[in-house]
Amino acid sequence: MRIHEAGAMHGDFAALRPGWLPVPEDVNQLHTILWPSNVGRNSDGELTVFGGESESGRDAGVTVSDLAQEYDTPAYILDEDDFRERCRTWRAAFADADVYYASKAFCSKAVLRIAAEEGLRVDVCSGGELAVALAAGVEPDFIALHGNNKSVAELRQALTVGVGRVVVDSLVEIDRLAELAADLGVRARVMVRVNVGVEAHTHEYIATAHEDQKFGFSLSGGDAYQAAQKVMSKTSLTLLGLHSHIGSQIFETAAFEVSAARLVKLQTQLQTDFDVTLPELDLGGGFGMAYTSQDAPMNPAEISASFATIMRRECAEAGIEAPRLSIEPGRSLIGPSMFTLYRVGTVKPVTLSGGASRLYVSVDGGLSDNIRPALYDAPYSATVANRSSAARPVLARVVGKHCEAGDILVKDEFLPADVAPGDLLAVPGTGAYCRSMASNYNHVARPPVISVSNGASRPIVARETVDDLLRLDVG
Repeated sequence: MRIHEAGAMHGDFAALRPGWLPVPEDVNQLHTILWPSNVGRNSDGELTVFGGESESGRDAGVTVSDLAQEYDTPAYILDEDDFRERCRTWRAAFADADVYYASKAFCSKAVLRIAAEEGLRVDVCSGGELAVALAAGVEPDFIALHGNNKSVAELRQALTVGVGRVVVDSLVEIDRLAELAADLGVRARVMVRVNVGVEAHTHEYIATAHEDQKFGFSLSGGDAYQAAQKVMSKTSLTLLGLHSHIGSQIFETAAFEVSAARLVKLQTQLQTDFDVTLPELDLGGGFGMAYTSQDAPMNPAEISASFATIMRRECAEAGIEAPRLSIEPGRSLIGPSMFTLYRVGTVKPVTLSGGASRLYVSVDGGLSDNIRPALYDAPYSATVANRSSAARPVLARVVGKHCEAGDILVKDEFLPADVAPGDLLAVPGTGAYCRSMASNYNHVARPPVISVSNGASRPIVARETVDDLLRLDVG
């Protein structure tokens, strides 16, 4: 492993740090790929969401100290302008396709409203997410409903408001949906979720197209063909096409290429056997984002060009007209646009056997606001946010306040040796699956989401309070 030029000063952590984590030359440096585009350090070294230049020439914006003072910590901070720009970038890259924002990544009225304003559609997978989308003013026709066990109430709600499509996941659901649609006097537009048998290079829990798991109809066993045939036999249902989702946090398109080839083959077989045209095909989402300096996600233009090549080739070989493509980015849209702001409570050096040591930095949040490190061993980064430091870098572990040994937010990071109680700490890349998967473990209230745009901040999801927790405990 590469050792920092300072030599023996850093020898105690050389064996502890992962190989991908370099010792920083400047512990204050921000890796731009990890942070929202409008976040940086101001002239005082403080992390700031910029809003332009002030008349005095000093950088203007909202500092993390301002945010902590007004909204307290912990808090999720959304760079709204960055999120809007990411929506526009995906929309422009897939101008001839439909882009659905996967609301499971993060669902709030403000965020779904922004996505719709920027030309995106919305994918939901529960009655609650559907209710938020409708409350945000998303046109029902631009909403897709997912889920492997949708309730009768959820299906009825979707049909009543007129969602654009329902992605079916079982034969039972096809019968249930057809009966509900007939009772309501509507014709439901349906896509069949296909389990294409592709092993995406990602964590086992978020790889969703290998055969032995709960989502979709198996392709290899003929289940997907049977499901599509059943949909077409129902007079209250219209089959739009096939759908697949192969996993999450994917950094290359090879798995999508295999998935597309298998979907096009099945779609061609269905069109030939039943003399129909299936106008749509959905390759899902799961596009990766950067959590640490080791991550190198593809940009939307690269993904779009690759998908266009894949679809053109596969449809030409199959001899069919290319269906309209749809995709469902979620993590790659909202994830990089948000960071979490914490306050340091305690700092504790821990000496390990052999003489090595690690600095444990405890903050006022934890697995209740970001369970991904505990659930997936997901890596994150961190920086001292309220100031810059001239101190040497030390290997640190950022941990939460919960009564769990596994309450680790950032497993490995270099922080300045003078990090101290009261400092503000910022963890980037927390827009996706952090607030969405947050809990009240240890009866800790969930943090707010604060949106910053054009030099002004506003809460878009309020902070929970103890009164909120007690109100639901009816005793």
